[in-house]
Amino acid sequence: QVQLVESGGGLVQAGGSLRLSCAASGRTFRSLNMGWFRQAPGKERDLVAAVNWSGGSTFYADSVKGRFTISRDNVKKTVYLQMNSLKPEDTAVYYCAAGAGDLKGTRKEYDSWGQGTQVTVSS
Repeated sequence: QVQLVESGGGLVQAGGSLRLSCAASGRTFRSLNMGWFRQAPGKERDLVAAVNWSGGSTFYADSVKGRFTISRDNVKKTVYLQMNSLKPEDTAVYYCAAGAGDLKGTRKEYDSWGQGTQVTVSS
């Protein structure tokens, strides 16, 4: 497993941008898929974006395609989520996760989690 720490959340107006970062520790980071999930109050924790171990394959939920970009730096052991054109419905706690299973999978495919960072988009 790896240890994950998210940062970069905050309050932003609709139409604005934020960049989330997830710093990892542990020797296995380079071999793991990385995902960003989000969970709004009373809702399930859903996969927003994911990137495979090399950065060569990505996945995006339909709700964020064209607005969010996931990337990773295996030297810095960090994964990023650039969020543009933010909407109030993007408001949630965002979690970074690592796993070796299906890149597009559910929470079960990811077994290391960060503590989460709050993103609030005001209208």
